Amino acid sequence: MAKPIIFTVDDDPDVLQAIARDLRRHYGEHYRVMRASSGAAALEALQQITMRQDPVALLLVDQRMPEMSGVEFLEQAVRLAPDAKRALLTAYSDTDAAIRAINEVQLDYYLLKPWDPPEEKLYPVVDDLLADWQAHFHPPFEGIRVVGDRWNPHSHEIKDFLARNQIPYRWLDVERSEEARTLAGCVADGASGAKLPLVLFPEGEPLRQPSTTELATRIGLQTTAAKPFYDLVIVGGGPAGLAAAVYGASEGLHTVLIEREAPGGQAGTSSRIENYLGFPVGLSGSDLARRAVTQARRFGVEILTPQSVQSLRADNDYRLLTLSDGSEISAHAVILALGVSWRRLNTPGLEQFTGAGVYYGAAQTEALACEGEDVYIIGGANSAGQAAMNFAKYAKSVTMLVRGDSLTKSMSQYLIDQIAATANITVQTHTSVIEAKGGTQLEALVLQNAVTGATETVPARSLFIFIGAIPHTGWLEDLVQRDSRGYLLTGPDLTSAGVPPHQVWSQERPPFLLETSLPGVFAVGDVRHGSIKRVASGVGEGSICVQFVHQYLGDVR
Repeated sequence: MAKPIIFTVDDDPDVLQAIARDLRRHYGEHYRVMRASSGAAALEALQQITMRQDPVALLLVDQRMPEMSGVEFLEQAVRLAPDAKRALLTAYSDTDAAIRAINEVQLDYYLLKPWDPPEEKLYPVVDDLLADWQAHFHPPFEGIRVVGDRWNPHSHEIKDFLARNQIPYRWLDVERSEEARTLAGCVADGASGAKLPLVLFPEGEPLRQPSTTELATRIGLQTTAAKPFYDLVIVGGGPAGLAAAVYGASEGLHTVLIEREAPGGQAGTSSRIENYLGFPVGLSGSDLARRAVTQARRFGVEILTPQSVQSLRADNDYRLLTLSDGSEISAHAVILALGVSWRRLNTPGLEQFTGAGVYYGAAQTEALACEGEDVYIIGGANSAGQAAMNFAKYAKSVTMLVRGDSLTKSMSQYLIDQIAATANITVQTHTSVIEAKGGTQLEALVLQNAVTGATETVPARSLFIFIGAIPHTGWLEDLVQRDSRGYLLTGPDLTSAGVPPHQVWSQERPPFLLETSLPGVFAVGDVRHGSIKRVASGVGEGSICVQFVHQYLGDVR
């Protein structure tokens, strides 16, 4: 942490130099002494100090200054440095102003000029003020701070990106936090105000309304490949992709993993996974992702995020991938671990409020913001159940809206039992959302019972959707065979796809178990046709797929 600051302000250069000299002589080892020759210059400097989050211990200000008196300066400075001790340098005739300032700006002390000798008239007073400040001082959070509006979709995007990439940050909501409003005011752009979200760093300039790519570059995430060629390229960083990366790199393959959002995939957003082998008390999806990323990097895996693949093509034994930034990398083998995304609901109002009260996934990012509120969840599978249990710790109530007649068709029994035992969780079966209402944010939901046809409108500020799955495989075009829903066909499923074998497979050997219709390109995890949508099965497929990659590389080489 930077040294706490003693800031002195005086328009008389000789006096300013003398007070700064005396302060540095006595306090320079433990404090940084700063000075300014006017109130305006001091306020500008304080704004920069506030942005850097450097602690200000003492403001020592001359009362008689042109354009802005010491008291007038303190009236504005208290907003920027609310915890700093405040003292005035006054002449005898300024005593009345100093006394009034005790009430007006909570002045802590006033000193009469001259203060010679400082050992008698300056240091004892400042010692006492600094000791009192130190007794109540709490070191500030030194990481990234995000200033924004809870109902701003861009603010949600930035929070979600940082959380999913395991980057610690502090969230400051301009609706609830005076500190947030102060910081926003420091970077306000004239009449238009501050451009939110605002991302502040311990060092350097803040970012205003950054894209995730800009933010990734600033925090040091790797988005560009270090080499043009790899033994193995893995597209997708969920459990299946991370497992493939760990096994591939640990067995000597030069491996790069490309993830378009954050390592962990959809599983990384899970609040709690309690049936994963080897973790009897469970673990969160983010914990699993963090451990897997650490393990992969330990074996030398390059992880590019946020980065996406725009196209894939074959050139003899090489597989070439074009990335979203226009760069190209090549490999002998590719594993597609693309995962799936939450299915979007085409319900009136939902798209309008996405990121402003309506969220797909995001249980961990928004849970704290829902403290004391009524939360609604659409979905009846494990992800929805895990989210409900997480929200129940913070929310006043959690209502699960399920289209079917029970949770038993798609949810693990341990979660069903936990939900039944949680007093503030309610499950409404046969129920759908048919409309979302509000102004700039979600304010109400219209619910309909499929059995009775009855509708009701309920007040709601937060709706979380955990239903369905859509594979993003359209960018592969006709390069690999897919089923009617877009899932990738592999191994034996290729020969039973209803297409003549010679049109599906070009090699004399049969396709490996997890190999797609393009030799050397494999598919694992949720994106694969017929896969079991569980974390453990994805990890298993990613692990065993590397053995097929080795066999393929043996033939190529």
